[in-house]
Amino acid sequence: MPQPTNPQYGAGDGYARNMNGHPVDLESGSSARDKAFPKNAPRPLRLKDRVVRITWSWFPCTMSTGGLANLLNEQPYTFTGLKTIGKIFFILNIILFLTFTALIIARFTMKPRAFSTSLHHPSESFFFGAFWVSIALILTGAQSYGGPETGPWFTTAMRVVFWIYYACEMVVAVTQYHIIFETERLDISEALPGWILPAYPFLVTGMLAAKVAGSQPQWSAVQIIVAGLMGQGLGWMLALFIYAVYLSRLIQHKLPDASKRPGMYIAVGPTAFTCGGLIALGTQAKSTLPDDFLSTPSIPAGELWSGMSVAAGLFIWLMAIWFSALSAISVLRTVRRMEFSLSWWALVFPNVGLALATINVGNTVHSFIEGNQDFWICFDDCTGYQVEFSELLGDHPHDAVCYGLALSPGISTAQRLMALVPELGIVI
Repeated sequence: MPQPTNPQYGAGDGYARNMNGHPVDLESGSSARDKAFPKNAPRPLRLKDRVVRITWSWFPCTMSTGGLANLLNEQPYTFTGLKTIGKIFFILNIILFLTFTALIIARFTMKPRAFSTSLHHPSESFFFGAFWVSIALILTGAQSYGGPETGPWFTTAMRVVFWIYYACEMVVAVTQYHIIFETERLDISEALPGWILPAYPFLVTGMLAAKVAGSQPQWSAVQIIVAGLMGQGLGWMLALFIYAVYLSRLIQHKLPDASKRPGMYIAVGPTAFTCGGLIALGTQAKSTLPDDFLSTPSIPAGELWSGMSVAAGLFIWLMAIWFSALSAISVLRTVRRMEFSLSWWALVFPNVGLALATINVGNTVHSFIEGNQDFWICFDDCTGYQVEFSELLGDHPHDAVCYGLALSPGISTAQRLMALVPELGIVI
């Protein structure tokens, strides 16, 4: 006698079926299972099962928290309470970082092959860089909040830790991209700014180096500033290569899915952190580089470095705003269809970089406008204008006086121009 067929199961097709006879994939997640069998509520996962689901993509949370702590410390208009709030965020970030690190170590302990798998995974592997960015932000916060409250030992400790971190991020940038290039075959139609994350540790190196160099002796500060500039350059160039791939995807294919669009903000970070890093390094170089740097005592290298860094920062600053605006429009158009994912932390930390870059631009743009005075002083030192112009003009002492006045230090730009008016043939 044939047995009655349960409508929840197909006749030998291997699929579960709902009450209407439609097949249901029970492994597709709790949402599909709950809709198919509402009475069969899934049991809560054990702590062990939750721990093994911790991934590198949790660390953008500490990137965002650490970035906020540093941003609060860099506010141009501040008060004691704001500094206290910044310290709270800094301590909270350390707690979160240690917690996530302990959990992911527990995951790798329970599943030893999970570490290797995480570095080869087509999406999780990119977030390995977020772990190292979090460390850089903690070091920056430690210098900002702990440096003024400690002694000489902290200065030495930060110098040692900086060089250890610099070596580690170089290893990460090389090996991580090598693994991706060797083992993955990624589709350009799925390209995301998250592909930049293995280079992100170098993108925050400029600001870290500038912050650490501020408390170092001159010989150490010069080394750290130079290393910071080189690291920032490597991160920026790697980001440019990924930018080309990402923009090709946006041109040739559709925008990312609604829930992935917050990840578009990651593209803001490279330009923002590079802008802020270059200006911060230039500001530090202005007060740190010795007069005989590069064996050219006649040229104030610090002043020259500072001026060029501001110009370079302004050159790319607007690009960060463009990426931020593009991402904002893309997110707002699909905000009602979005579901939470860990990529949502990209709404925070890249825009923190943009805010820091904007603060650095605001702090230096006035100096940049008035910086032509430093250029004239530099020109004075390089040419010895009093002697050379007198010899050049010979029988025209009036011309020598005009040009000498125009090149004299300590007078305003308007006075320089007025001194040159008779010689330029301008009638006012």
